[in-house]
Formats: sequence, structure tokens, C-alpha cells
Amino acid sequence: MNAHVENTRFNLHGTSLIEQPADADTLKAALRTLGGGVSIITAGEGETRTGATVTSATALSVEPARMLVSLNRTSSTWPVVERYGHLGINIVGSAHEALANQFAGRGGLRGADRYHGADWTTAVSGAPLLVDAVAAIDCVVEEAIERHSHVIIIGKVLAIRLGAGHSLLYQDGRYHALS
Repeated sequence: MNAHVENTRFNLHGTSLIEQPADADTLKAALRTLGGGVSIITAGEGETRTGATVTSATALSVEPARMLVSLNRTSSTWPVVERYGHLGINIVGSAHEALANQFAGRGGLRGADRYHGADWTTAVSGAPLLVDAVAAIDCVVEEAIERHSHVIIIGKVLAIRLGAGHSLLYQDGRYHALS
């Protein structure tokens, strides 16, 4: 069923929503209202290790076990994931806020320097995994779909490590801890 909207104002429970242009800034503003779980994506080995903080890691399916991650194509992480064919999805908690900032590029750390200040282990795939992550998921790249500014990575899950605690959330430019 197609709905056609004649009016640019919507009234839901006494509040008005004003239709905005479908541009990048407005989309970013809308998405900032959506809280997301924080994960650190890791890839590479030794000094070629790198990674990124994302809220875009989610399950594609549980049977078979597949994960979906979206990375900016211009990030330093995507070429390393592509080269090694693996990625670690490290779901982090409130104790990892500083680490999440490091992997987000705050403070200027790049590449393997982002790994300082935390304990890491090597997964079956070769991807680095955070030892005390709330959960860590080891994946190999099954498919990568490049679209527009991002690449959608479908990861085949090889192993899962469960830790303790609650995941860290990110919304409206800030981290939020669950208790």
C-alpha cells in the first residue's frame, strides 16, 4: 500500500513534525536520535592492525551465523579488512569508553597505536579480539558490498567469546551506560 502525503506537517499525539530535506545533514540529525550499541571493529596483524568504533554492527542472521557491519570506504579500517579477510567485532561496555574514543580517532591515534591500553588476543581468523569485551565475535569476510560512501561487510561467524557486563550505547553524540 502506498501512502501519499499532501501536507508537510504531521501531528502525532499533539506534536508536530516538520518535513525536512532528504540531505546528508538532516539524515545525520535524524540518526543521532537513534541509540546504537558500540562495537570496536578490529583487523590486521602486528603493526598493520587497525580498527574503528561503530554503531553499525548487527546480526544479519543467527542460522547461519552471520554479522553485518558498515564501514566508510575511505576509512583506514576497510582496506585492512579487505586485505586480511577477517574482522573482530568487539562489543564494549562502559569501562571501554576511552578505548572506544581511541578507535574513533579521538586523540589522533592511528593504526596499531589504537590498541595501547588494553589486552588483546588473536582469534581463529587472525583478527584481534579485546580480552575483556562484553562479547567478541570473530568473523571472516563472506561478502563485501560497496555502495556509495560505505562498504557493507557480511561476516561469517567463526567463534564467539562472551564476557560480562552491559554494552555501551551511543546516542546524540554521547556515550550512555546501561546498568
